[in-house]
Amino acid sequence: MKTDGDLIQVRELVKYFPVLAGVLKRKVADIKAVDGVSFDIRNGETLGLVGESGCGKTTVGRCILRLYDITSGQILFEKTGITNLKGEQLRRMRRDMQLIFQDPYASLDPRMTAGDIICEPLLVHNMVKGKEYRAKVAELMKMVELEPRMEDRCPHEFSGGQRQRIGIARALATRPKFIVCDEPVSALDVSIQSQIISLLMRLRQELALTYLFIAHDLSVVRHISDRVAVMYLGKIMEITDSDELYAHPLHPYTRALLSAVPIPDPKIDRERKRILLSGDVPSPLLPPPGCRFHTRCWMAKDICKESLPELRNVGSSHWVACHLV
Repeated sequence: MKTDGDLIQVRELVKYFPVLAGVLKRKVADIKAVDGVSFDIRNGETLGLVGESGCGKTTVGRCILRLYDITSGQILFEKTGITNLKGEQLRRMRRDMQLIFQDPYASLDPRMTAGDIICEPLLVHNMVKGKEYRAKVAELMKMVELEPRMEDRCPHEFSGGQRQRIGIARALATRPKFIVCDEPVSALDVSIQSQIISLLMRLRQELALTYLFIAHDLSVVRHISDRVAVMYLGKIMEITDSDELYAHPLHPYTRALLSAVPIPDPKIDRERKRILLSGDVPSPLLPPPGCRFHTRCWMAKDICKESLPELRNVGSSHWVACHLV
């Protein structure tokens, strides 16, 4: 992969969670949440990360932010390794990397006012003095289309969409360069989803932000993302430009996901072929050998069961991990 102009570079990222058992809590197995993932995120772009629940999308985002210590691999931010940062170095780095949470109801402290929630990162990083924070909070609230007079209200006095705007304002407080959006619209009504997506797109333009946009709704990802990476059971199956992925999906798993996306035209929706996957997603405790998807793939051959496919460029920066492509 090209690295010119890359803000984030992830190389062979592995994150296992130990399974403990017995009185002495001995490790008996590993949950292989992320198992050898590599990709780049360019300056100013939005990379969509999609896949079924439990495939490791959120774990990837939290590993990049160093909320989880990784098992192995390398993460570079502006070409500087951040894998082993600790203490003050890690705290300084986090000013440039922030997170928008999935659930606007659970991610805000119910005992704090909206102004205190938005201002908290500024106080943690010593970025305001005295009464400066009130002007800063008002500026951030206007940025996310909230009235500054609402700053003394508690989270329960806001709607779901307004709470998510507070979460976005909190993420913007330190003026970061990179934001992980962890399914930021999945808990919202459809009408509110479009408003939040439009807000995120506007903020990206105005503030020169870079996003990792995690979601399982492919229609939302298509609208906001420049490139899309498809994950399955801790592995990246396919990664390419958004238009290319939706026009020419190559991996069988990607094709199955796209076949499930509703189309507004009833005639086209009735005539198109749907791909129904058999069986359940295997457990990350004991992933299948070879290609992770072969147990549900209608095209699987013997090589798929024996050999792990390499993520390779098949042309026009279209990367696929499939023996049959």
